[in-house]
Amino acid sequence: MYTKNGKQRRHLRSLGHDLRVLVQIGKAGLTDNVIDQIVQNLLAHELVKVKMPKLFGEERGEFADTISNAVEAENVQVVGHNLLLYKPHPDKPKIKLPR
Repeated sequence: MYTKNGKQRRHLRSLGHDLRVLVQIGKAGLTDNVIDQIVQNLLAHELVKVKMPKLFGEERGEFADTISNAVEAENVQVVGHNLLLYKPHPDKPKIKLPR
């Protein structure tokens, strides 16, 4: 969607490594309030780490795709129960992706 190659994805993963979780998804699941929180954080930071509920196997990947589609962001990486999302700011992007 936003990244074009592996070099750009690696760059985003390296930036996201030290980020703390900004949004946690609780027992209620993916509510409108949670989606709004993720969207606001993406506008402010462009790269957001989200803690997903305890899911296993394919469920985790499917849930990560559902979240990224709901907020119209790119799923950069899923590690454990953490999801890294990227969406450049529409007017003033902060993160410069390598070519």
